[in-house]
Amino acid sequence: MTMTRRDFLSASAALAVTPALGARARAASLPREADIVVIGAGAAGIAAARRIQAANRKVIVVEASGQIGGRCLTDTTTFEVPFDRGARWLHNPDVNPMIKLGRNAGFDISAAPLSQKIRIGRRNARAGETEEFLAALVRANRAIDDASRGRADVSCASALPKDLGDWAGTAEFVLGADFSGKDLKDVSAIDKARAQDRNAAIACRQGLGTLVAKLGGDVPIALSTPANRIVWDRRDVTVDTPSGKIAARAAIITVSSNVLAAGNIKFAPDLPKRQLDAAAKLSLGSYDHIALQLPGNPLGLALDDVIIEQSTSTRTALLFANIGSSSLCVIDVAGSFGRDLSAQGEAAMAAFASEWLTKLFGREAVAGIKKTSATRWNAAPFALGAMSSAVPGGQPSRKILTEPVGCLFLAGEATHETLWGTVDGAWESGERAADAALQKIGALKSSAPAETPARAPKQRRRAAPSRTTPASPID
Repeated sequence: MTMTRRDFLSASAALAVTPALGARARAASLPREADIVVIGAGAAGIAAARRIQAANRKVIVVEASGQIGGRCLTDTTTFEVPFDRGARWLHNPDVNPMIKLGRNAGFDISAAPLSQKIRIGRRNARAGETEEFLAALVRANRAIDDASRGRADVSCASALPKDLGDWAGTAEFVLGADFSGKDLKDVSAIDKARAQDRNAAIACRQGLGTLVAKLGGDVPIALSTPANRIVWDRRDVTVDTPSGKIAARAAIITVSSNVLAAGNIKFAPDLPKRQLDAAAKLSLGSYDHIALQLPGNPLGLALDDVIIEQSTSTRTALLFANIGSSSLCVIDVAGSFGRDLSAQGEAAMAAFASEWLTKLFGREAVAGIKKTSATRWNAAPFALGAMSSAVPGGQPSRKILTEPVGCLFLAGEATHETLWGTVDGAWESGERAADAALQKIGALKSSAPAETPARAPKQRRRAAPSRTTPASPID
Protein backbone atom coordinates (compact mmCIF):
# COMPACT_ATOMS: atom_id res chain seq x y z
CA MET A 1 0.00 0.00 0.00
CA THR A 2 1.27 3.46 -0.90
CA MET A 3 0.96 6.06 1.84
CA THR A 4 0.31 9.75 1.61
CA ARG A 5 2.87 12.44 2.44
CA ARG A 6 1.61 12.70 6.03
CA ASP A 7 1.41 9.01 6.81
CA PHE A 8 4.71 8.56 8.60
CA LEU A 9 6.14 10.23 11.69
CA SER A 10 8.88 12.65 10.77
CA ALA A 11 12.19 10.92 11.06
CA SER A 12 14.91 12.99 9.61
CA ALA A 13 17.58 15.44 10.26
CA ALA A 14 20.82 15.21 8.58
CA LEU A 15 23.93 13.21 8.10
CA ALA A 16 26.95 13.81 6.00
CA VAL A 17 30.08 12.28 4.47
CA THR A 18 33.63 12.84 3.37
CA PRO A 19 35.19 12.81 -0.11
CA ALA A 20 36.48 16.08 -1.51
CA LEU A 21 33.54 16.64 -3.82
CA GLY A 22 31.28 19.57 -4.57
CA ALA A 23 31.87 23.24 -5.23
CA ARG A 24 34.93 25.10 -4.03
CA ALA A 25 34.88 28.32 -2.06
CA ARG A 26 36.38 31.60 -3.15
CA ALA A 27 39.95 31.10 -2.03
CA ALA A 28 41.18 33.68 0.46
CA SER A 29 44.69 34.42 1.56
CA LEU A 30 45.02 34.20 5.30
CA PRO A 31 44.86 37.69 6.84
CA ARG A 32 46.75 38.56 9.97
CA GLU A 33 43.74 40.32 11.47
CA ALA A 34 39.94 40.23 11.29
CA ASP A 35 37.06 41.53 13.31
CA ILE A 36 35.67 38.01 13.69
CA VAL A 37 37.12 34.67 12.66
CA VAL A 38 34.78 31.75 11.93
CA ILE A 39 35.96 28.18 12.41
CA GLY A 40 34.30 25.81 9.94
CA ALA A 41 32.65 26.39 6.55
CA GLY A 42 29.50 24.34 6.99
CA ALA A 43 26.01 25.81 6.95
CA ALA A 44 26.48 27.46 10.37
CA GLY A 45 29.83 28.98 9.41
CA ILE A 46 28.58 30.30 6.09
CA ALA A 47 25.48 31.81 7.74
CA ALA A 48 27.62 33.49 10.39
CA ALA A 49 30.11 34.89 7.88
CA ARG A 50 27.36 36.29 5.64
CA ARG A 51 25.80 37.98 8.66
CA ILE A 52 29.12 39.54 9.64
CA GLN A 53 29.72 40.73 6.07
CA ALA A 54 26.27 42.34 6.05
CA ALA A 55 27.34 44.34 9.13
CA ASN A 56 30.39 45.60 7.16
CA ARG A 57 32.87 43.88 9.44
CA LYS A 58 35.96 41.97 8.37
CA VAL A 59 35.56 38.20 8.60
CA ILE A 60 37.62 35.18 7.60
CA VAL A 61 36.43 31.58 7.64
CA VAL A 62 39.03 28.87 8.18
CA GLU A 63 38.05 25.40 7.00
CA ALA A 64 40.07 22.27 7.74
CA SER A 65 38.88 20.31 4.69
CA GLY A 66 39.33 21.09 1.03
CA GLN A 67 35.72 22.11 0.33
CA ILE A 68 32.93 24.04 1.94
CA GLY A 69 29.65 22.58 3.15
CA GLY A 70 30.67 20.56 6.20
CA ARG A 71 28.10 17.79 6.49
CA CYS A 72 26.34 19.17 3.39
CA LEU A 73 28.26 17.67 0.48
CA THR A 74 26.98 17.03 -3.03
CA ASP A 75 28.74 14.46 -5.23
CA THR A 76 28.23 15.48 -8.86
CA THR A 77 30.63 12.98 -10.48
CA THR A 78 29.97 9.43 -9.27
CA PHE A 79 26.44 9.10 -10.67
CA GLU A 80 24.54 10.86 -13.43
CA VAL A 81 22.59 12.98 -10.93
CA PRO A 82 23.64 15.03 -7.89
CA PHE A 83 24.06 12.73 -4.89
CA ASP A 84 23.88 14.42 -1.49
CA ARG A 85 26.35 12.41 0.54
CA GLY A 86 25.32 14.26 3.67
CA ALA A 87 22.24 16.31 4.51
CA ARG A 88 19.60 16.21 1.79
CA TRP A 89 16.57 18.14 3.09
CA LEU A 90 15.51 21.61 4.11
CA HIS A 91 12.42 22.26 6.24
CA ASN A 92 10.15 25.12 7.36
CA PRO A 93 9.45 26.51 3.88
CA ASP A 94 7.54 29.54 5.17
CA VAL A 95 10.40 30.93 7.24
CA ASN A 96 13.64 29.24 6.16
CA PRO A 97 15.92 31.96 4.70
CA MET A 98 18.01 29.39 2.81
CA ILE A 99 15.05 28.57 0.57
CA LYS A 100 14.55 32.17 -0.51
CA LEU A 101 18.28 32.71 -0.95
CA GLY A 102 18.58 29.55 -3.02
CA ARG A 103 15.68 30.41 -5.30
CA ASN A 104 17.03 33.92 -5.79
CA ALA A 105 20.32 32.32 -6.85
CA GLY A 106 18.53 30.23 -9.49
CA PHE A 107 18.31 26.91 -7.66
CA ASP A 108 15.38 24.55 -8.22
CA ILE A 109 13.98 24.15 -4.69
CA SER A 110 10.61 22.48 -4.11
CA ALA A 111 8.76 19.99 -1.94
CA ALA A 112 10.24 16.51 -2.20
CA PRO A 113 7.86 14.31 -4.26
CA LEU A 114 8.10 11.26 -2.03
CA SER A 115 5.72 8.34 -1.95
CA GLN A 116 6.22 5.72 0.77
CA LYS A 117 5.65 2.02 1.18
CA ILE A 118 6.18 -0.67 3.80
CA ARG A 119 7.49 -4.09 2.79
CA ILE A 120 6.60 -7.25 4.66
CA GLY A 121 8.92 -9.83 3.23
CA ARG A 122 8.61 -9.55 -0.56
CA ARG A 123 5.25 -7.82 -0.66
CA ASN A 124 3.88 -4.42 0.21
CA ALA A 125 1.92 -4.04 3.43
CA ARG A 126 -1.83 -4.27 3.12
CA ALA A 127 -4.08 -1.42 4.22
CA GLY A 128 -4.88 -2.98 7.57
CA GLU A 129 -1.20 -3.72 8.28
CA THR A 130 -0.28 -0.15 7.45
CA GLU A 131 -2.91 1.10 9.86
CA GLU A 132 -1.49 -1.15 12.58
CA PHE A 133 1.95 0.33 12.03
CA LEU A 134 0.71 3.91 12.08
CA ALA A 135 -1.24 3.20 15.27
CA ALA A 136 1.93 1.74 16.83
CA LEU A 137 3.84 4.90 15.89
CA VAL A 138 1.18 7.10 17.44
CA ARG A 139 1.22 5.13 20.71
CA ALA A 140 5.01 5.13 20.86
CA ASN A 141 5.29 8.82 20.07
CA ARG A 142 2.68 9.81 22.64
CA ALA A 143 4.36 7.68 25.29
CA ILE A 144 7.70 9.41 24.66
CA ASP A 145 6.00 12.79 24.79
CA ASP A 146 4.30 11.91 28.08
CA ALA A 147 7.60 10.73 29.53
CA SER A 148 9.23 14.04 28.57
CA ARG A 149 6.95 15.81 31.06
CA GLY A 150 8.20 13.79 34.01
CA ARG A 151 10.44 15.06 36.78
CA ALA A 152 13.49 13.29 35.40
CA ASP A 153 14.59 12.92 31.80
CA VAL A 154 14.57 9.31 30.65
CA SER A 155 15.52 7.44 27.50
CA CYS A 156 12.93 7.18 24.76
CA ALA A 157 13.26 3.39 24.87
CA SER A 158 12.20 3.23 28.51
CA ALA A 159 8.97 5.04 27.63
CA LEU A 160 7.88 2.76 24.79
CA PRO A 161 4.60 0.84 25.18
CA LYS A 162 4.96 -2.91 25.56
CA ASP A 163 2.24 -3.74 23.02
CA LEU A 164 3.84 -2.69 19.74
CA GLY A 165 3.84 -6.30 18.59
CA ASP A 166 5.29 -7.08 15.18
CA TRP A 167 5.96 -3.39 14.60
CA ALA A 168 8.26 -2.83 17.59
CA GLY A 169 11.51 -3.04 15.64
CA THR A 170 10.24 -0.86 12.81
CA ALA A 171 8.88 1.77 15.20
CA GLU A 172 12.18 1.87 17.07
CA PHE A 173 14.06 2.35 13.79
CA VAL A 174 11.76 5.12 12.53
CA LEU A 175 11.62 7.01 15.84
CA GLY A 176 15.22 6.39 16.83
CA ALA A 177 17.97 5.58 14.33
CA ASP A 178 16.29 7.15 11.31
CA PHE A 179 15.34 10.30 13.22
CA SER A 180 18.46 10.97 15.28
CA GLY A 181 21.14 8.49 14.22
CA LYS A 182 20.88 6.79 17.62
CA ASP A 183 18.92 3.90 19.12
CA LEU A 184 16.07 5.04 21.36
CA LYS A 185 17.88 3.87 24.49
CA ASP A 186 20.49 6.56 23.81
CA VAL A 187 18.07 9.42 23.12
CA SER A 188 16.62 11.87 25.64
CA ALA A 189 12.82 11.85 25.72
CA ILE A 190 12.83 15.61 26.35
CA ASP A 191 15.15 16.29 23.42
CA LYS A 192 13.00 14.29 21.04
CA ALA A 193 9.74 15.78 22.31
CA ARG A 194 11.07 19.32 21.83
CA ALA A 195 12.27 18.68 18.29
CA GLN A 196 10.33 20.79 15.83
CA ASP A 197 8.19 18.89 13.33
CA ARG A 198 10.07 18.10 10.13
CA ASN A 199 7.29 16.75 7.96
CA ALA A 200 7.75 19.27 5.14
CA ALA A 201 10.83 18.02 3.30
CA ILE A 202 12.20 20.49 0.75
CA ALA A 203 14.67 19.28 -1.86
CA CYS A 204 17.21 21.14 -3.98
CA ARG A 205 17.54 19.51 -7.41
CA GLN A 206 21.17 20.62 -7.78
CA GLY A 207 22.02 19.20 -4.34
CA LEU A 208 21.97 20.72 -0.88
CA GLY A 209 25.75 20.74 -0.70
CA THR A 210 25.87 22.66 -3.97
CA LEU A 211 23.44 25.21 -2.52
CA VAL A 212 25.50 25.76 0.64
CA ALA A 213 28.65 26.13 -1.45
CA LYS A 214 26.93 28.73 -3.64
CA LEU A 215 25.75 30.70 -0.60
CA GLY A 216 29.35 30.78 0.57
CA GLY A 217 30.66 31.89 -2.80
CA ASP A 218 31.29 35.51 -1.76
CA VAL A 219 32.62 34.69 1.69
CA PRO A 220 36.42 34.79 2.23
CA ILE A 221 37.32 31.21 3.13
CA ALA A 222 40.74 29.67 3.67
CA LEU A 223 40.40 25.99 2.68
CA SER A 224 42.62 23.18 3.97
CA THR A 225 43.42 25.45 6.91
CA PRO A 226 42.65 23.74 10.22
CA ALA A 227 42.47 25.77 13.40
CA ASN A 228 45.05 24.00 15.54
CA ARG A 229 44.99 26.23 18.61
CA ILE A 230 42.81 29.08 19.82
CA VAL A 231 44.21 31.51 22.42
CA TRP A 232 41.43 33.57 23.96
CA ASP A 233 40.35 35.84 26.75
CA ARG A 234 37.46 38.26 27.24
CA ARG A 235 38.81 40.87 24.82
CA ASP A 236 40.35 39.13 21.84
CA VAL A 237 41.40 35.84 20.28
CA THR A 238 44.27 34.44 18.23
CA VAL A 239 43.74 31.43 15.96
CA ASP A 240 46.81 29.39 15.09
CA THR A 241 46.76 27.59 11.72
CA PRO A 242 49.48 25.89 9.64
CA SER A 243 49.39 28.97 7.41
CA GLY A 244 49.86 31.48 10.20
CA LYS A 245 48.05 33.26 13.03
CA ILE A 246 44.89 35.37 12.86
CA ALA A 247 44.17 37.97 15.52
CA ALA A 248 40.51 38.86 15.98
CA ARG A 249 38.12 40.43 18.44
CA ALA A 250 35.87 37.35 18.55
CA ALA A 251 35.63 33.83 17.16
CA ILE A 252 32.63 31.73 16.15
CA ILE A 253 33.31 28.00 16.40
CA THR A 254 31.02 25.77 14.33
CA VAL A 255 32.76 22.40 14.55
CA SER A 256 30.66 19.37 15.48
CA SER A 257 30.04 18.43 19.10
CA ASN A 258 32.18 15.30 18.60
CA VAL A 259 35.13 17.28 17.27
CA LEU A 260 34.80 19.72 20.15
CA ALA A 261 34.54 16.99 22.80
CA ALA A 262 37.46 15.06 21.29
CA GLY A 263 39.78 18.02 21.89
CA ASN A 264 40.86 18.16 18.25
CA ILE A 265 41.19 21.92 18.58
CA LYS A 266 43.38 23.08 21.45
CA PHE A 267 42.31 26.07 23.52
CA ALA A 268 44.42 28.27 25.78
CA PRO A 269 43.08 28.52 28.37
CA ASP A 270 41.08 25.32 28.07
CA LEU A 271 37.38 25.57 27.34
CA PRO A 272 35.37 25.43 30.57
CA LYS A 273 34.35 21.95 31.68
CA ARG A 274 30.73 23.08 31.47
CA GLN A 275 30.96 23.47 27.68
CA LEU A 276 33.00 20.31 27.15
CA ASP A 277 30.56 18.24 29.20
CA ALA A 278 27.67 19.73 27.23
CA ALA A 279 29.30 18.78 23.93
CA ALA A 280 29.84 15.21 25.18
CA LYS A 281 26.13 14.92 26.09
CA LEU A 282 25.21 15.98 22.56
CA SER A 283 27.33 13.40 20.77
CA LEU A 284 26.69 12.70 17.10
CA GLY A 285 24.66 9.71 16.02
CA SER A 286 25.57 7.48 13.10
CA TYR A 287 23.82 7.85 9.73
CA ASP A 288 25.19 6.83 6.35
CA HIS A 289 24.05 6.43 2.76
CA ILE A 290 24.81 3.41 0.57
CA ALA A 291 24.23 4.48 -3.02
CA LEU A 292 23.57 1.96 -5.80
CA GLN A 293 23.13 2.51 -9.53
CA LEU A 294 20.34 0.16 -10.65
CA PRO A 295 19.58 0.71 -14.36
CA GLY A 296 16.24 -0.42 -15.71
CA ASN A 297 14.34 -0.10 -12.42
CA PRO A 298 14.65 -3.79 -11.43
CA LEU A 299 12.92 -3.05 -8.10
CA GLY A 300 9.78 -1.92 -9.91
CA LEU A 301 9.42 1.23 -7.83
CA ALA A 302 8.17 4.69 -8.67
CA LEU A 303 10.35 7.79 -8.82
CA ASP A 304 11.50 8.96 -5.39
CA ASP A 305 9.79 6.06 -3.59
CA VAL A 306 10.71 5.58 0.06
CA ILE A 307 10.66 2.00 1.40
CA ILE A 308 10.94 0.66 4.94
CA GLU A 309 10.36 -2.90 6.10
CA GLN A 310 8.58 -4.62 8.91
CA SER A 311 11.54 -5.69 11.02
CA THR A 312 11.98 -7.60 14.25
CA SER A 313 15.04 -5.52 15.15
CA THR A 314 16.80 -2.27 14.35
CA ARG A 315 19.10 -4.17 11.95
CA THR A 316 17.22 -2.63 9.08
CA ALA A 317 17.40 0.27 6.65
CA LEU A 318 15.46 2.74 4.54
CA LEU A 319 15.47 2.85 0.75
CA PHE A 320 15.16 6.03 -1.31
CA ALA A 321 14.61 4.78 -4.89
CA ASN A 322 15.03 6.24 -8.39
CA ILE A 323 16.16 9.64 -7.14
CA GLY A 324 15.38 12.55 -9.43
CA SER A 325 14.11 10.34 -12.28
CA SER A 326 17.42 8.47 -12.33
CA SER A 327 18.61 4.94 -11.63
CA LEU A 328 20.21 6.03 -8.36
CA CYS A 329 18.92 4.25 -5.25
CA VAL A 330 20.19 5.09 -1.76
CA ILE A 331 19.94 2.82 1.28
CA ASP A 332 20.25 4.59 4.65
CA VAL A 333 21.70 2.78 7.67
CA ALA A 334 21.82 4.35 11.11
CA GLY A 335 22.05 3.90 14.86
CA SER A 336 24.23 1.27 16.50
CA PHE A 337 23.76 -1.14 13.60
CA GLY A 338 24.74 1.52 11.09
CA ARG A 339 27.75 2.49 13.17
CA ASP A 340 29.00 -1.11 13.36
CA LEU A 341 28.42 -1.63 9.64
CA SER A 342 30.18 1.60 8.67
CA ALA A 343 33.19 0.60 10.77
CA GLN A 344 33.59 -2.49 8.56
CA GLY A 345 34.13 -0.38 5.45
CA GLU A 346 32.45 0.29 2.13
CA ALA A 347 32.64 -3.29 0.88
CA ALA A 348 30.70 -4.56 3.89
CA MET A 349 28.16 -1.76 3.46
CA ALA A 350 27.61 -2.62 -0.20
CA ALA A 351 27.26 -6.30 0.72
CA PHE A 352 24.59 -5.51 3.30
CA ALA A 353 22.71 -3.35 0.78
CA SER A 354 22.64 -6.21 -1.71
CA GLU A 355 21.58 -8.69 0.97
CA TRP A 356 18.81 -6.39 2.26
CA LEU A 357 17.41 -5.68 -1.21
CA THR A 358 17.53 -9.40 -2.05
CA LYS A 359 15.46 -10.16 1.04
CA LEU A 360 12.81 -7.64 0.00
CA PHE A 361 12.82 -7.89 -3.81
CA GLY A 362 14.61 -11.10 -4.80
CA ARG A 363 18.09 -11.90 -6.07
CA GLU A 364 17.32 -10.97 -9.66
CA ALA A 365 16.51 -7.42 -8.57
CA VAL A 366 20.07 -6.72 -7.48
CA ALA A 367 21.90 -8.65 -10.19
CA GLY A 368 22.25 -5.53 -12.29
CA ILE A 369 23.90 -3.22 -9.74
CA LYS A 370 26.26 -1.14 -11.86
CA LYS A 371 28.06 1.08 -9.36
CA THR A 372 28.13 1.61 -5.58
CA SER A 373 29.37 4.31 -3.23
CA ALA A 374 28.98 4.57 0.54
CA THR A 375 29.47 7.36 3.05
CA ARG A 376 31.26 6.86 6.35
CA TRP A 377 30.67 9.97 8.42
CA ASN A 378 31.95 8.49 11.67
CA ALA A 379 35.38 8.18 10.06
CA ALA A 380 35.34 11.70 8.60
CA PRO A 381 37.99 13.47 10.72
CA PHE A 382 36.36 16.91 10.61
CA ALA A 383 32.86 15.59 11.45
CA LEU A 384 33.19 12.32 13.43
CA GLY A 385 29.50 11.51 12.98
CA ALA A 386 26.18 12.61 11.56
CA MET A 387 24.01 14.86 13.76
CA SER A 388 23.72 15.56 17.45
CA SER A 389 21.23 13.93 19.78
CA ALA A 390 21.07 14.46 23.52
CA VAL A 391 21.60 11.50 25.81
CA PRO A 392 19.01 11.08 28.60
CA GLY A 393 19.48 14.07 30.89
CA GLY A 394 21.48 15.96 28.29
CA GLN A 395 18.87 18.21 26.67
CA PRO A 396 19.86 21.35 28.69
CA SER A 397 23.31 21.04 27.11
CA ARG A 398 22.04 22.66 23.92
CA LYS A 399 21.41 25.93 25.70
CA ILE A 400 24.73 25.68 27.52
CA LEU A 401 26.56 25.58 24.19
CA THR A 402 24.99 28.91 23.20
CA GLU A 403 26.51 30.69 26.21
CA PRO A 404 29.42 32.98 25.25
CA VAL A 405 32.81 32.01 26.66
CA GLY A 406 34.87 35.19 26.77
CA CYS A 407 35.02 36.24 23.13
CA LEU A 408 34.16 32.74 21.87
CA PHE A 409 30.73 31.81 20.48
CA LEU A 410 29.63 28.28 19.58
CA ALA A 411 27.28 27.49 16.70
CA GLY A 412 26.07 24.49 14.71
CA GLU A 413 23.02 22.25 14.74
CA ALA A 414 23.91 20.92 18.19
CA THR A 415 23.28 24.36 19.68
CA HIS A 416 19.69 24.59 18.41
CA GLU A 417 17.07 23.42 20.92
CA THR A 418 14.34 22.51 18.44
CA LEU A 419 15.99 22.26 14.99
CA TRP A 420 18.96 20.12 16.04
CA GLY A 421 20.02 17.65 13.41
CA THR A 422 18.96 19.90 10.52
CA VAL A 423 20.61 22.28 8.11
CA ASP A 424 17.93 24.79 9.08
CA GLY A 425 19.06 24.67 12.69
CA ALA A 426 22.72 24.98 11.73
CA TRP A 427 22.05 28.04 9.56
CA GLU A 428 19.93 29.77 12.19
CA SER A 429 22.51 29.03 14.89
CA GLY A 430 25.21 30.64 12.76
CA GLU A 431 23.18 33.81 12.37
CA ARG A 432 22.46 33.91 16.11
CA ALA A 433 26.13 33.47 16.97
CA ALA A 434 27.09 36.20 14.51
CA ASP A 435 24.64 38.60 16.13
CA ALA A 436 26.07 37.80 19.57
CA ALA A 437 29.65 38.25 18.34
CA LEU A 438 28.80 41.52 16.61
CA GLN A 439 27.24 42.77 19.83
CA LYS A 440 30.35 41.74 21.72
CA ILE A 441 32.58 43.89 19.52
CA GLY A 442 30.11 46.78 19.52
CA ALA A 443 28.99 46.40 15.91
CA LEU A 444 25.36 45.54 16.66
CA LYS A 445 23.22 47.44 19.14
CA SER A 446 20.27 45.07 19.27
CA SER A 447 20.31 41.32 19.79
CA ALA A 448 17.29 40.92 17.52
CA PRO A 449 18.32 39.28 14.20
CA ALA A 450 18.09 41.72 11.32
CA GLU A 451 17.19 39.27 8.57
CA THR A 452 15.97 35.99 10.00
CA PRO A 453 12.17 35.70 10.31
CA ALA A 454 10.93 34.27 13.57
CA ARG A 455 10.18 30.55 13.57
CA ALA A 456 6.55 29.65 13.87
CA PRO A 457 5.65 28.31 17.32
CA LYS A 458 6.16 24.56 17.44
CA GLN A 459 3.17 22.31 17.90
CA ARG A 460 3.60 20.60 21.25
CA ARG A 461 2.46 17.29 19.89
CA ARG A 462 1.71 15.67 16.59
CA ALA A 463 -1.87 14.36 16.70
CA ALA A 464 -1.13 11.81 14.01
CA PRO A 465 2.10 10.46 12.56
CA SER A 466 3.47 12.38 9.64
CA ARG A 467 5.81 11.34 6.89
CA THR A 468 9.24 9.85 7.42
CA THR A 469 11.75 11.79 5.37
CA PRO A 470 15.02 9.91 4.88
CA ALA A 471 17.64 11.62 6.99
CA SER A 472 21.25 12.44 6.31
CA PRO A 473 24.23 14.21 8.00
CA ILE A 474 24.19 17.87 8.88
CA ASP A 475 25.90 21.22 9.30
